[in-house]
Amino acid sequence: MQFARRTALIAACSAALLAAGGAHAQSWPSKPIRLMVGFPGGSTPDIVARIVAEPLSKALGQPIVVDNKPGASGNIAADQVAKATDDHTIGVVINGNLTSSQMLYPNLPYDPAKDFSYLSLLATAPLVLVANNSVPTGKAFVEAAAKSGQKWSYGSVGVGSVGHLGMELMKSRIPGFQAVHVPYRGNPQILTDMIGDQVQLALIPPGLAMPQAQSGKVKAIGLTTAGRSALVPDLPPLSEIGVKDFNLEVWTALIGPANLSPAAQKRLTDALATIMKSPDVRKKLFDQGWQAVGTSPEGMKLRVKEEAAIMGKIISSQNIKLQ
Repeated sequence: MQFARRTALIAACSAALLAAGGAHAQSWPSKPIRLMVGFPGGSTPDIVARIVAEPLSKALGQPIVVDNKPGASGNIAADQVAKATDDHTIGVVINGNLTSSQMLYPNLPYDPAKDFSYLSLLATAPLVLVANNSVPTGKAFVEAAAKSGQKWSYGSVGVGSVGHLGMELMKSRIPGFQAVHVPYRGNPQILTDMIGDQVQLALIPPGLAMPQAQSGKVKAIGLTTAGRSALVPDLPPLSEIGVKDFNLEVWTALIGPANLSPAAQKRLTDALATIMKSPDVRKKLFDQGWQAVGTSPEGMKLRVKEEAAIMGKIISSQNIKLQ
């Protein structure tokens, strides 16, 4: 009898704790949420952030304010997320903030492995090799690139970005190709200068690249993925025109500070699991050149770990350093 009473008491206490935990989770958020984006308005991370912010705000019952803090390839905004203590600051980041920045910035003010709560990948996309209209396409591009030396330059959103590391990888695949890197604050600025022939090349997500290519302002040469993509079905991968062993994607992800409360993490991951499967969200992302790929926190951690190893090899083999 005494054992039965003790068991019943334990069960009652456990139920009460679970109920309290559920109530605490539902009480978050208690105020508007700040969503940090380390790139300018109209950039690809900003577009993804704003598409996800609307349904996430509805799911959480609080406004979500997108706060653009461009600079240092997104690391300034990422650092603000890492140091946030209000339990209502989260951020959208790109590959480099979590996979390559620590290898490139000796004084990086945050530790990608320790200072964040990984919440979910949001979207992925191949990169499109775009070029000024003076640059040839197809296999003729590879031949011209091999003879170009340092006559061509290419833009990226910063040292350590996928656009930068991808071009450096391409240089290692085309003997004689030595295009000079020119960092920018965002892809829209790269395209503007490309149209003006101030830079000749860049690796840019299709949502920004293809409208300019379809209008004839720039040329789309190929994709960075190993095979064709549903996002740009008519564009061949670079491997088909002679750039071998080339497979890179750009992605965006949602993170919070490491001290983000368990209640906040649960509500965010639960909401995202539904939002990223929404046909409306998936279509909006697809129309902007992205494929929705919501993941668990564990799935995101695995992706970051695997890609950090790949990026590390590129950085080491090409001796990439900040100037």
